[in-house]
Amino acid sequence: MMPCVSEAFECEIQARLRDVNLGGHVDNVEAIRILDEARILFLRFADLGTGAERPGLLGGVPDGVAELVGSQRVDYHAEMRFAAFQSFRLRLWVPRVGRSSFTVASQLRVDDGGAPAIVAVNVAFICVMVILRRRWMDHERLIYPVVQLPLAMVQEGRN
Repeated sequence: MMPCVSEAFECEIQARLRDVNLGGHVDNVEAIRILDEARILFLRFADLGTGAERPGLLGGVPDGVAELVGSQRVDYHAEMRFAAFQSFRLRLWVPRVGRSSFTVASQLRVDDGGAPAIVAVNVAFICVMVILRRRWMDHERLIYPVVQLPLAMVQEGRN
């Protein structure tokens, strides 16, 4: 188990019928969706008692700063079978904080007290989005600079 830099956040996410493949198993793609949903709850919406203006682990981060998942490693340890009205139990924490990135570790359990069915590690970058956003939004005339030339050609034809 990885050491915690942060307190662990725990939540439950309800299984859905669409999460199940023909064999009655929760599909791997849907398992990733469940992990991502828990990560978003942790970073943006969880009441962590930090005293920040907004909820979530990133609640104190200024507007315009966004996280970008740079890598994700997922290890599947047990079968995930669908059961009606079953909730998946997730535990997330931050084991590492760097200068421009941090790691979010996750465990997904099917049963209370059972071994983790999935263990995942995400590396999220927080600085890259600010640099790109500032350049494009504050210094470029259009959101997509590639359309500036065709726009200039059309405007010249009007003159």
